[in-house]
Formats: sequence, C-alpha cells, structure tokens
Amino acid sequence: MDIAQTPKLDVVIIGGGQSALAVAYFLRRTKCSFVLLDAEEESGGAWRHGWSSLRLFSPATWSSIPGWMMPPVQDGYPGRNHVIDYLSQYEQRYQFPIVRPARVTSVERIETGLRVWSGDEHWDTKAVVSATGTWGNPFIPSYPDVELFAGQQLHSAHYVEAQPFAGKKVLVVGGGNSGAQILAEVSKVADTTWVTPVEPLFLPDDVDGKVLFERATERWKAQLEGRTIDQPVGGLGDIVMVPPVIEARERGALKSVRPFERFTRNGVIWAGGSESAVDAVIWCTGFRPALEHLSTLGVLNTEGRVDVSGTHSTQEPRLWLVGYGEWTGAASATLIGVTRTARSTASEIDAFLGGHCA
Repeated sequence: MDIAQTPKLDVVIIGGGQSALAVAYFLRRTKCSFVLLDAEEESGGAWRHGWSSLRLFSPATWSSIPGWMMPPVQDGYPGRNHVIDYLSQYEQRYQFPIVRPARVTSVERIETGLRVWSGDEHWDTKAVVSATGTWGNPFIPSYPDVELFAGQQLHSAHYVEAQPFAGKKVLVVGGGNSGAQILAEVSKVADTTWVTPVEPLFLPDDVDGKVLFERATERWKAQLEGRTIDQPVGGLGDIVMVPPVIEARERGALKSVRPFERFTRNGVIWAGGSESAVDAVIWCTGFRPALEHLSTLGVLNTEGRVDVSGTHSTQEPRLWLVGYGEWTGAASATLIGVTRTARSTASEIDAFLGGHCA
C-alpha cells in the first residue's frame, strides 16, 4: 500500500534530518506505525545546504545518532559530504518509511487526531513529531536603510564557497561558529570586515565538540538533580578553533568590529559617522525555528516557538518537537545531542497512545 494512502497512522514525523531519523530509530522499537515526511529531494536534511568546506568540530564517534556509529574519517573532523553520506546510509540501514519530497504546509485538528497536509495530500495520525529544525527560517536582523543598499546580501544558509567574493569588499556579520568559519575562508580572497555584536568568545584550541557535549550533559544532569555546578566558560555557541579558524588567527584575520548603524546605497555608516564601501554582506546571524506549518494549530508563541514541557507541547497533547535547540532539550540541535530527547519523545508517545498502536 502506498504510504500516502494509509488510512490512519500512529505517528507522523515531519522532517528527514538527524532529529527525525533519531526519533524514527526509537519509534521502530515500539509497535507504532509511522512515516517521515521530508521536504528535501534526497537524504541529508539541512546538511545538504551547508557550505562546501563545512566541517564538524567533533570526531565521528561524537557526531553519531543512535544505533549506528558514524564511520571515521582519515584526517581531521568529518566534512559536510561525510555527514550526508552517513545520514543516507543510516536511513537505508533501518529502512525507514520516508516520503520525499513532501513539504508539510499545515497541521489541523480532526475528530480522530491530527491531519498533516503537504500540498493536496494528507496523512491522518494520532500524534505528530515536528523535527524540521531551523535551516528553513534564516534570521537577518533589521538595519536602517537596508532597502537602499545596492550590493549583494547572502545568508549563511545559502553560502556555498568563497570564490564568488574574490577581490570584493565583504562584511561578514555574526560572531558564532558559522561567522568565524566563513570569515576564515572569505578573508583569503576578499577584503573582509568581521562585524560582531560583542567581542567573539574563542574556546581554547584543545576544546572541541566532544568536550562541549560533555559539559552540556553535566549541566543537564545537574539540573535534573537540583544542584549547581562550576564549569569553565564555553558553550555550544562559542567559537571552536577548527584548523581553518586557527589559520585565520595566525594571519590576523580574526579581528572584529562592532556593528554599523545603517546602510547606504554603496556601503554602511559606522557609529562614528565614517562610511565604508561594501560590495557584499554575508549574514551569519543564525536561524529561528522553522515552525510555520504549525501556525494552523494556534500553538506558536510570541517568539515563534511552541511552549513545551520537555519536548511535549503544553497546548496540543498530540504534538512533540525535537531538535530545535536548548528549549527542546540540552544540545538537541546537535547530532549526538538529539539522542536523549529522541529516546524520551518516542517513549512518551508510546505511553500516550496507551499500547493502542496499529
């Protein structure tokens, strides 16, 4: 039977990336019937849209989702294509029922549960897991007179490589890991200025994603046990000194300046009144949860999020959200970090359905 024609499912998972696959792994241990609806044409989730030189800042053993370890790489940390290949092999390994491309446009309440729409197709289900991540909702801050600017603007979500910026005057805006990594390579070919709200926080050279995850886990355990802990400064948003960023530091490219005040046609005006000519702006300013498909349920709060207890919506009892960041679980937006919340979510859904899975 065509999955799309299944009369009733126990669970619909919206998404096809790491969070969706992790939830599917644990759901397949239950008797629940489920399907994954993925907006992408192929496997890999948001990793399919990462820039060409993107690398993880954790070794493969610390960049895996549940059940099957990411194969190691010969040198350094895994790159974008390695992650995509891993996720593709992972879903094939477990033969998950995936429909793609199926971009979910809305979710509505019906008498028997929830109805999930993608175009003119729909799936009726008892529970929904939203695992769409943030890539589909890039954030660009508002600046005065931005509409006057005649140069190029590009969010890191759509950045591919440095070469198109060769010989240009480029602003890289944003003080996180994407800003540092993109600045590191663009500064090799362009006249770059790094704009950050405050001075960036650089982690020690020997601190990588493995260490950061261990710290996040310890904070999570302490929170559960009601105790406080004293940890070194350093969180998942601070800049990890991967080799390209270290190289940029060695040639003095990691200097940043505070934000400009407004745009002009040909550039920007700084706080002191001086003007700089600018050919392009690369916005490395992060993302917001991609949750527009849930707006029809009336569960989005003023921050564009869903109020949750753990990963469970407090307003819609048939809805869970996995992998959107700290508000849906410590380190849940990372490959290894999503395991904990995926496991608990699958367990909660199984209990919620009370053993009445198909």
